[in-house]
Amino acid sequence: MTTTAPNPTVGRRKRHVDIGDAALPRCVLVPGDPGRVPLIGTVWDSYEEISFAREFRLAKGTVHGADIAACSTGIGGPSTEIAVLELAEAGPDTFIRVGTCGALQEHIAPGSLVIQHGAVRLTGTVDAYVGREYPSIADLAVTNALVAACEELGLRYHVGLTASADSFYGGQGNPIPGGHVLTDAEGPADYLRSRRVATFEMEAATLFVLGSLFGLRTGSICAVGSNRVTRERMEVESAVVDACRVASLAAARLSHGKR
Repeated sequence: MTTTAPNPTVGRRKRHVDIGDAALPRCVLVPGDPGRVPLIGTVWDSYEEISFAREFRLAKGTVHGADIAACSTGIGGPSTEIAVLELAEAGPDTFIRVGTCGALQEHIAPGSLVIQHGAVRLTGTVDAYVGREYPSIADLAVTNALVAACEELGLRYHVGLTASADSFYGGQGNPIPGGHVLTDAEGPADYLRSRRVATFEMEAATLFVLGSLFGLRTGSICAVGSNRVTRERMEVESAVVDACRVASLAAARLSHGKR
């Protein structure tokens, strides 16, 4: 009797990320915003969009002599979990978040780049997998590759902790639309600032925990759109492009390493 090896592509289309029969490389950049996937493609040598289903826009291409992919995760932990685990099933083992964040420390100006090496877990998504005592840390090789890429490209950057929250308004102490005020107690930004947390965003903790649990290499680089201390704010498209350049160069270097 003969047997047939299972086809890893069977059943993919019924899931959330439409991977289809695409062969994906080992390194995937994971922005939150679907609009940033073609933006990432502008710094690649070649770019081909594969699919766009829900918030998950998937593309692949080449950069610095390496195959690379990008897939948007949408906002927050739940959709990040879906994207990362479904993509990992198709073969990739390295995921680099490329996004935006708010700075919590006065010296981190809008337009800066921040490489996030660990995250405070203010998100409930990965509570389904591990207890709160489980750390949320990036892979050291990915973090080092992002630092090296910034140095090679001559870009200024910071390295620090982020806090990943499920709530953008109440959970991060941002003004609630409509002028609603629920509490006058110390906000989460004040607490985190005093503990030297560098930034606020919404996805890194989920990515880092999943990476540790399932043997994936993960990292994160974000452009700073605002500073919560100085109240400065700016459009960060050029800084996001720089983050895309850094992440793409780091991914190219990492793609040639051993699995």
